[in-house]
Amino acid sequence: MKLKDIAKLAGVSPATVSRVFSHHPNIRDEIRQQVLDIAKKHGYHPKLTTKQRNVIIILPEDEIYPIRNCLEMVMMALTLELPRRNFRIEVLPQNNLDRLDNIQFCGAVAIGANPEDFRLWPVRFPAPLILVDRDPPQKCNNIYSVRSDEEQGMALAINHLHERGCQKIGCIIHGEAGSGNADERKRAITKALHKLNYPVNDALIHLCADDKYVEIIGKLLKQGIDGLFCPGGNAGIITSYALSLFDKKIPEEISLITSEHKLFSRYATPPQTTITQDHKELAKVVADILEAQLDGSKVKKQTILEYQLIKRDSVRHQ
Repeated sequence: MKLKDIAKLAGVSPATVSRVFSHHPNIRDEIRQQVLDIAKKHGYHPKLTTKQRNVIIILPEDEIYPIRNCLEMVMMALTLELPRRNFRIEVLPQNNLDRLDNIQFCGAVAIGANPEDFRLWPVRFPAPLILVDRDPPQKCNNIYSVRSDEEQGMALAINHLHERGCQKIGCIIHGEAGSGNADERKRAITKALHKLNYPVNDALIHLCADDKYVEIIGKLLKQGIDGLFCPGGNAGIITSYALSLFDKKIPEEISLITSEHKLFSRYATPPQTTITQDHKELAKVVADILEAQLDGSKVKKQTILEYQLIKRDSVRHQ
Protein backbone atom coordinates (compact mmCIF):
# COMPACT_ATOMS: atom_id res chain seq x y z
CA MET A 1 0.00 0.00 0.00
CA LYS A 2 1.40 3.36 -1.08
CA LEU A 3 0.35 6.95 -0.43
CA LYS A 4 -1.19 7.21 -3.92
CA ASP A 5 -3.32 4.11 -3.16
CA ILE A 6 -4.66 5.73 0.00
CA ALA A 7 -5.45 8.85 -2.04
CA LYS A 8 -7.33 6.83 -4.66
CA LEU A 9 -9.44 5.01 -2.05
CA ALA A 10 -10.22 8.29 -0.28
CA GLY A 11 -11.03 10.10 -3.52
CA VAL A 12 -8.49 12.85 -2.87
CA SER A 13 -5.12 13.84 -4.27
CA PRO A 14 -1.82 12.38 -3.00
CA ALA A 15 -0.91 15.91 -1.90
CA THR A 16 -3.99 15.99 0.35
CA VAL A 17 -3.03 12.66 1.93
CA SER A 18 0.49 13.98 2.52
CA ARG A 19 -0.94 17.07 4.21
CA VAL A 20 -3.11 14.90 6.46
CA PHE A 21 -0.08 13.00 7.73
CA SER A 22 1.93 16.20 8.19
CA HIS A 23 -0.92 17.77 10.24
CA HIS A 24 -1.55 20.59 7.79
CA PRO A 25 -4.17 22.93 9.33
CA ASN A 26 -6.12 23.52 6.08
CA ILE A 27 -7.60 20.03 5.81
CA ARG A 28 -11.29 19.57 6.62
CA ASP A 29 -11.95 17.32 9.61
CA GLU A 30 -14.07 14.86 7.62
CA ILE A 31 -11.35 14.47 4.95
CA ARG A 32 -8.66 14.03 7.59
CA GLN A 33 -10.66 11.33 9.39
CA GLN A 34 -11.52 9.55 6.12
CA VAL A 35 -7.85 9.35 5.12
CA LEU A 36 -6.79 8.17 8.59
CA ASP A 37 -9.51 5.51 8.69
CA ILE A 38 -8.48 4.11 5.30
CA ALA A 39 -4.79 4.14 6.28
CA LYS A 40 -5.55 2.30 9.50
CA LYS A 41 -7.73 -0.28 7.75
CA HIS A 42 -4.97 -1.10 5.27
CA GLY A 43 -2.08 -0.91 7.76
CA TYR A 44 -0.49 2.06 6.04
CA HIS A 45 2.05 4.22 7.88
CA PRO A 46 4.00 7.14 6.43
CA LYS A 47 7.73 6.59 6.13
CA LEU A 48 10.01 7.97 8.83
CA THR A 49 11.98 11.02 7.75
CA THR A 50 14.70 13.07 9.37
CA LYS A 51 12.28 16.01 9.35
CA GLN A 52 9.81 14.17 11.57
CA ARG A 53 11.22 14.34 15.09
CA ASN A 54 8.19 13.86 17.32
CA VAL A 55 8.83 11.40 20.16
CA ILE A 56 6.02 9.89 22.23
CA ILE A 57 6.69 9.24 25.92
CA ILE A 58 4.32 6.48 27.07
CA LEU A 59 3.55 6.49 30.78
CA PRO A 60 1.55 4.03 32.91
CA GLU A 61 -2.16 4.82 32.80
CA ASP A 62 -2.38 4.48 36.59
CA GLU A 63 -0.10 5.72 39.33
CA ILE A 64 2.20 2.80 40.07
CA TYR A 65 4.11 3.54 43.24
CA PRO A 66 6.97 1.05 42.93
CA ILE A 67 8.13 2.90 39.81
CA ARG A 68 6.88 6.43 40.53
CA ASN A 69 10.19 7.85 41.70
CA CYS A 70 12.09 6.12 38.87
CA LEU A 71 9.55 7.37 36.34
CA GLU A 72 9.97 10.97 37.48
CA MET A 73 13.77 10.85 37.28
CA VAL A 74 13.76 9.19 33.85
CA MET A 75 11.26 11.78 32.59
CA MET A 76 13.44 14.60 33.87
CA ALA A 77 16.47 13.24 32.02
CA LEU A 78 14.54 12.67 28.79
CA THR A 79 13.01 16.16 28.81
CA LEU A 80 16.52 17.60 29.03
CA GLU A 81 18.23 15.36 26.45
CA LEU A 82 15.63 14.95 23.69
CA PRO A 83 14.93 18.67 23.05
CA ARG A 84 18.69 19.25 23.02
CA ARG A 85 18.79 16.85 20.03
CA ASN A 86 15.89 18.76 18.39
CA PHE A 87 13.26 16.12 19.21
CA ARG A 88 9.78 17.25 20.20
CA ILE A 89 8.04 15.41 23.05
CA GLU A 90 4.44 14.37 23.51
CA VAL A 91 3.36 12.50 26.64
CA LEU A 92 0.69 9.83 26.32
CA PRO A 93 -0.87 7.41 28.85
CA GLN A 94 -0.64 3.76 27.83
CA ASN A 95 -4.42 3.38 27.62
CA ASN A 96 -4.58 6.03 24.86
CA LEU A 97 -2.29 4.40 22.28
CA ASP A 98 -5.00 4.55 19.60
CA ARG A 99 -4.11 8.22 19.25
CA LEU A 100 -0.87 7.10 17.62
CA ASP A 101 -2.86 6.00 14.55
CA ASN A 102 -3.63 9.66 13.86
CA ILE A 103 -0.26 11.34 14.38
CA GLN A 104 3.22 11.17 12.94
CA PHE A 105 6.11 10.31 15.23
CA CYS A 106 9.63 9.00 14.77
CA GLY A 107 9.80 6.90 17.94
CA ALA A 108 8.28 6.14 21.31
CA VAL A 109 9.68 5.54 24.80
CA ALA A 110 7.72 3.47 27.32
CA ILE A 111 8.63 3.78 31.00
CA GLY A 112 7.63 1.13 33.55
CA ALA A 113 5.70 -0.90 30.98
CA ASN A 114 4.92 -4.58 30.71
CA PRO A 115 6.79 -5.68 27.55
CA GLU A 116 4.02 -8.14 26.63
CA ASP A 117 1.60 -5.21 26.25
CA PHE A 118 3.63 -4.10 23.23
CA ARG A 119 4.09 -7.39 21.39
CA LEU A 120 1.97 -6.11 18.48
CA TRP A 121 3.85 -2.82 18.23
CA PRO A 122 5.86 -3.83 15.10
CA VAL A 123 2.60 -4.72 13.35
CA ARG A 124 0.87 -1.46 14.20
CA PHE A 125 3.67 1.10 13.92
CA PRO A 126 6.82 1.51 11.82
CA ALA A 127 8.53 3.76 14.38
CA PRO A 128 10.85 2.20 16.99
CA LEU A 129 9.73 1.63 20.56
CA ILE A 130 12.27 1.87 23.38
CA LEU A 131 11.43 0.17 26.68
CA VAL A 132 13.04 1.69 29.75
CA ASP A 133 14.07 -0.78 32.48
CA ARG A 134 12.36 -3.72 30.84
CA ASP A 135 13.59 -6.43 28.46
CA PRO A 136 12.19 -6.38 24.92
CA PRO A 137 9.72 -9.12 23.97
CA GLN A 138 11.39 -11.98 22.13
CA LYS A 139 11.20 -12.05 18.33
CA CYS A 140 9.80 -8.51 18.14
CA ASN A 141 11.54 -6.30 15.62
CA ASN A 142 11.66 -2.54 16.12
CA ILE A 143 11.49 -2.80 19.93
CA TYR A 144 14.61 -1.88 21.89
CA SER A 145 15.55 -1.81 25.55
CA VAL A 146 17.63 0.47 27.74
CA ARG A 147 17.89 -0.83 31.28
CA SER A 148 20.09 -0.86 34.33
CA ASP A 149 22.08 -3.89 35.45
CA GLU A 150 20.06 -5.16 38.41
CA GLU A 151 22.60 -7.82 39.39
CA GLN A 152 25.44 -5.28 39.42
CA GLY A 153 23.34 -2.70 41.29
CA MET A 154 22.18 -5.04 44.03
CA ALA A 155 25.72 -6.38 44.52
CA LEU A 156 27.04 -2.81 44.66
CA ALA A 157 24.91 -2.07 47.72
CA ILE A 158 25.52 -5.40 49.48
CA ASN A 159 29.28 -5.11 48.93
CA HIS A 160 29.33 -1.62 50.40
CA LEU A 161 27.57 -2.77 53.57
CA HIS A 162 30.04 -5.65 53.77
CA GLU A 163 33.03 -3.34 53.37
CA ARG A 164 31.70 -1.18 56.19
CA GLY A 165 31.63 -4.13 58.58
CA CYS A 166 27.97 -5.20 58.64
CA GLN A 167 27.59 -8.70 60.10
CA LYS A 168 23.96 -9.47 59.23
CA ILE A 169 22.05 -7.79 56.40
CA GLY A 170 18.30 -7.61 55.92
CA CYS A 171 16.62 -6.55 52.67
CA ILE A 172 13.20 -5.19 51.73
CA ILE A 173 12.54 -5.01 47.98
CA HIS A 174 9.68 -2.74 46.95
CA GLY A 175 7.17 -4.59 44.79
CA GLU A 176 5.31 -7.85 44.47
CA ALA A 177 6.44 -11.20 43.12
CA GLY A 178 5.95 -11.37 39.37
CA SER A 179 5.84 -7.60 38.88
CA GLY A 180 8.46 -5.22 37.53
CA ASN A 181 12.03 -5.98 38.56
CA ALA A 182 11.18 -7.34 42.03
CA ASP A 183 12.02 -11.00 41.36
CA GLU A 184 15.20 -10.14 39.50
CA ARG A 185 16.35 -7.96 42.38
CA LYS A 186 15.63 -10.70 44.90
CA ARG A 187 17.71 -13.20 42.92
CA ALA A 188 20.56 -10.70 42.62
CA ILE A 189 20.54 -9.87 46.33
CA THR A 190 20.47 -13.55 47.25
CA LYS A 191 23.43 -14.21 44.98
CA ALA A 192 25.42 -11.28 46.42
CA LEU A 193 24.77 -12.36 50.02
CA HIS A 194 25.72 -15.99 49.28
CA LYS A 195 28.94 -14.86 47.64
CA LEU A 196 29.98 -13.03 50.82
CA ASN A 197 28.85 -15.89 53.12
CA TYR A 198 26.03 -13.94 54.75
CA PRO A 199 22.99 -15.80 56.09
CA VAL A 200 20.23 -15.94 53.45
CA ASN A 201 16.63 -16.96 54.08
CA ASP A 202 13.07 -15.71 53.68
CA ALA A 203 13.20 -14.14 57.13
CA LEU A 204 15.92 -11.76 55.90
CA ILE A 205 14.79 -10.96 52.33
CA HIS A 206 11.28 -9.60 51.75
CA LEU A 207 9.14 -8.27 48.91
CA CYS A 208 6.52 -5.78 50.02
CA ALA A 209 4.53 -2.61 49.43
CA ASP A 210 4.61 0.63 51.43
CA ASP A 211 2.10 -0.43 54.09
CA LYS A 212 4.20 -3.43 55.24
CA TYR A 213 7.56 -1.76 55.89
CA VAL A 214 7.09 -1.05 59.60
CA GLU A 215 5.96 -4.60 60.31
CA ILE A 216 8.79 -6.18 58.32
CA ILE A 217 11.47 -3.91 59.76
CA GLY A 218 10.30 -4.96 63.23
CA LYS A 219 10.78 -8.61 62.23
CA LEU A 220 14.22 -7.90 60.74
CA LEU A 221 15.37 -6.15 63.92
CA LYS A 222 14.38 -9.25 65.90
CA GLN A 223 16.70 -11.21 63.57
CA GLY A 224 19.58 -9.06 64.82
CA ILE A 225 20.44 -7.23 61.60
CA ASP A 226 22.94 -4.36 61.63
CA GLY A 227 22.64 -3.56 57.91
CA LEU A 228 19.52 -2.85 55.85
CA PHE A 229 19.17 -2.52 52.06
CA CYS A 230 15.83 -1.32 50.67
CA PRO A 231 15.76 -0.82 46.88
CA GLY A 232 12.81 0.63 45.01
CA GLY A 233 9.82 2.88 45.56
CA ASN A 234 9.86 5.43 48.37
CA ALA A 235 11.76 3.07 50.66
CA GLY A 236 14.17 5.73 51.91
CA ILE A 237 11.44 7.85 53.47
CA ILE A 238 9.43 4.95 54.86
CA THR A 239 12.42 3.03 56.24
CA SER A 240 13.83 6.08 57.98
CA TYR A 241 10.47 6.66 59.65
CA ALA A 242 10.07 2.98 60.59
CA LEU A 243 13.52 2.80 62.22
CA SER A 244 12.72 5.93 64.24
CA LEU A 245 9.61 4.19 65.58
CA PHE A 246 11.83 1.38 66.88
CA ASP A 247 14.24 3.95 68.32
CA LYS A 248 17.09 2.71 66.14
CA LYS A 249 19.84 5.16 65.23
CA ILE A 250 21.22 5.42 61.69
CA PRO A 251 24.05 4.53 61.16
CA GLU A 252 25.24 3.81 64.72
CA GLU A 253 22.90 0.82 65.13
CA ILE A 254 21.65 0.18 61.59
CA SER A 255 23.53 0.98 58.39
CA LEU A 256 21.05 1.81 55.64
CA ILE A 257 21.16 1.90 51.82
CA THR A 258 18.10 2.76 49.71
CA SER A 259 17.32 3.83 46.15
CA GLU A 260 18.04 7.47 45.31
CA HIS A 261 15.13 9.85 45.76
CA LYS A 262 16.11 13.30 44.54
CA LEU A 263 13.68 15.14 46.83
CA PHE A 264 14.62 13.22 49.97
CA SER A 265 17.83 11.19 50.05
CA ARG A 266 20.37 13.98 50.48
CA TYR A 267 18.10 15.88 52.88
CA ALA A 268 17.33 12.98 55.23
CA THR A 269 18.77 12.86 58.74
CA PRO A 270 21.36 11.54 58.25
CA PRO A 271 21.70 11.92 54.45
CA GLN A 272 21.15 8.49 52.92
CA THR A 273 23.64 6.40 51.00
CA THR A 274 21.84 5.22 47.86
CA ILE A 275 22.13 3.37 44.60
CA THR A 276 20.92 5.16 41.49
CA GLN A 277 20.53 4.52 37.81
CA ASP A 278 22.56 6.68 35.43
CA HIS A 279 19.57 8.63 34.15
CA LYS A 280 21.62 11.04 32.02
CA GLU A 281 23.31 8.16 30.19
CA LEU A 282 19.98 6.37 29.84
CA ALA A 283 18.44 9.43 28.14
CA LYS A 284 21.51 9.75 25.91
CA VAL A 285 21.20 6.13 24.75
CA VAL A 286 17.49 6.62 24.02
CA ALA A 287 18.29 9.66 21.86
CA ASP A 288 21.12 7.76 20.13
CA ILE A 289 18.72 4.94 19.18
CA LEU A 290 16.17 7.39 17.76
CA GLU A 291 18.79 9.19 15.70
CA ALA A 292 20.27 5.92 14.45
CA GLN A 293 16.83 4.76 13.28
CA LEU A 294 16.28 8.00 11.38
CA ASP A 295 19.59 7.81 9.53
CA GLY A 296 19.41 4.06 8.93
CA SER A 297 22.30 3.07 11.21
CA LYS A 298 22.49 -0.27 12.99
CA VAL A 299 21.11 -0.30 16.54
CA LYS A 300 21.79 -2.69 19.43
CA LYS A 301 18.66 -4.48 20.61
CA GLN A 302 19.48 -3.90 24.28
CA THR A 303 21.75 -1.58 26.23
CA ILE A 304 22.54 -2.32 29.88
CA LEU A 305 23.91 0.43 32.13
CA GLU A 306 25.61 0.14 35.51
CA TYR A 307 24.17 1.51 38.74
CA GLN A 308 26.08 4.12 40.70
CA LEU A 309 26.59 4.29 44.47
CA ILE A 310 26.14 7.68 46.15
CA LYS A 311 27.99 7.58 49.47
CA ARG A 312 26.52 9.69 52.25
CA ASP A 313 26.16 9.24 56.01
CA SER A 314 23.64 6.43 56.58
CA VAL A 315 26.27 3.69 56.45
CA ARG A 316 28.69 3.64 59.37
CA HIS A 317 32.44 3.80 59.01
CA GLN A 318 34.38 0.83 60.38
